[in-house]
Amino acid sequence: MKKAAKILIPVLCVLLIGAAFGGYVWYNKTYHPSKWLAEGDDAMQVVDAYQQSLEALPDMENTWQEALPQTVIHDLVEAHFAAPLPEGKTEKKAIVIGYDGCLVDTFRLLGTAKKSAINMLLKQQNGHAIFTYAGGVNYPGENTQATSTAPGWCSMLTGVLADVHHITNNGQPKEVEPKTLLLSLVEDGTVDKSAFYVSWDGHFSKKSATYYPEKVYARQEGVNAPYRRALFDPGTKLNILHDLKKKDCSDFIFSTLEYTDHAGHSSGFSLGNVKYVSAFRDADATGADIIAAIENRPSYDSEDWLILITTDHGGIGVSHGGSSMEERITFIVSNKEIPTAAETE
Repeated sequence: MKKAAKILIPVLCVLLIGAAFGGYVWYNKTYHPSKWLAEGDDAMQVVDAYQQSLEALPDMENTWQEALPQTVIHDLVEAHFAAPLPEGKTEKKAIVIGYDGCLVDTFRLLGTAKKSAINMLLKQQNGHAIFTYAGGVNYPGENTQATSTAPGWCSMLTGVLADVHHITNNGQPKEVEPKTLLLSLVEDGTVDKSAFYVSWDGHFSKKSATYYPEKVYARQEGVNAPYRRALFDPGTKLNILHDLKKKDCSDFIFSTLEYTDHAGHSSGFSLGNVKYVSAFRDADATGADIIAAIENRPSYDSEDWLILITTDHGGIGVSHGGSSMEERITFIVSNKEIPTAAETE
């Protein structure tokens, strides 16, 4: 019996791993219409001039020409934790919810959204939205770093661009210095715990991943900053919700969802592509579930939360990395005020 078990257990493990991998491949190659699709989503009109589309967005508090660098995410988080606690609040918390590869003109879909994190911040919490830019410099200047996942998120987490953090594209492991917010906030005593939740393996799940050296450093130095990867975005959501249900949840959470990036690469970054529209609906509904979980915390009324929604880059055709406006212009939505370019000078 024991001999049979020794044979069967490894076989079952291999079968389970194979099934999980097969499910992952199937999930990423098969279109699953979102239950959050709204009437007319399959007939969105693509505006010939992307610039015209952006200039017609009513929620933005700056123009795309006044866009701030995506590094402002880092500054907003640091400023939040440095500011005095508002009256009646006893603890500060912050979360960044990233929609990877999300075009800014997806804001055209907000008016018909059934469930939307962006609407929750803008309409229910009197939030704010601004244009930002990827690529190191604003359009139409020449890029100094690729409009790709690793340089984008790394610039937000470190507050510096590729000339300092040296991540110019995907597949480049980052040195521990300059440290990301995940490390610096914990190590300087600003927060007790930070957390990084993702599904893309290029963040920290293999030796060539951007934050693999940082994850190793955190483990070796005992930094209270777990790096957790799920196979799919629904798993990322579950990891975040599990964290938020804890009485002593992470003080700073950084997360990315891959819905829009996967759809863009497989079938096109465009509102004329219903698969991409569907992916945005899924991402924004997931963000809404996360915000609802924050608001449902028993201690929410005594907590001072900063909630940011952003993206690392846009896309054109089925790719990104270049210097087009579609790839370059990004956004931030916040439940708190965002200083404009004039205010930060």
